[in-house]
Amino acid sequence: MATLFAVLALQPATAQEEIPPPSGGKARLVVVLSGATGSGNYRTISSRIAALGYDVVLFDSNAIIKGRQGRSLSEATAAAIEQARKMPHALPGKVALVGFSQGGGMALGYGPTALTDQVAVVAAWYPQTSEFKDVPGWAARVRAPVVMFAGTADEYKFCCMIAKAQEIASAAKAANAPFELTTYPGIRHGFSIPGSDYNAGATDDALARTAAALKRYLGD
Repeated sequence: MATLFAVLALQPATAQEEIPPPSGGKARLVVVLSGATGSGNYRTISSRIAALGYDVVLFDSNAIIKGRQGRSLSEATAAAIEQARKMPHALPGKVALVGFSQGGGMALGYGPTALTDQVAVVAAWYPQTSEFKDVPGWAARVRAPVVMFAGTADEYKFCCMIAKAQEIASAAKAANAPFELTTYPGIRHGFSIPGSDYNAGATDDALARTAAALKRYLGD
């Protein structure tokens, strides 16, 4: 059963929800960053990740952004990871960073570049990419492996366009970065969220690919 924690440390408290592995014991840590609509829309998919045998800590990415207090977003994301490490079921070691939409942009932007001392692998689901201004520069800094998932019909607030996803993939290939983009024809934004744009096929496929990446780079 999920347990809600508000961790009070030197940095501002950031709401986080731990979803332990089925065993109830300790497991490798997967940090999940929600989209802008909040963590509630990502609890189901986070629970499915936990069911694979991981300790999942789900963050509301809005809380991370609002709680920065002058720090960079990279530093705030790193602080969130450190908070997640304190959860009762988390094993030590590098973590997997899984992000959705707004949180996907955070995971993609910083996980495989600035945070590789903490992050073993990144999975970015329909990430916000409109803020990626220097794509070749980002690709040249990628060190941790990335799997990314995007729908070709994603036009949500023009933040996550397929053309930008393909530009990122091309730049990563040119830089020989460990990056894999999977696209879903005709699929819209938020395809893992129950609702009108939910797509079971795309969700199941992206989850299977995420699971394979976690097993390869994080272990179980």
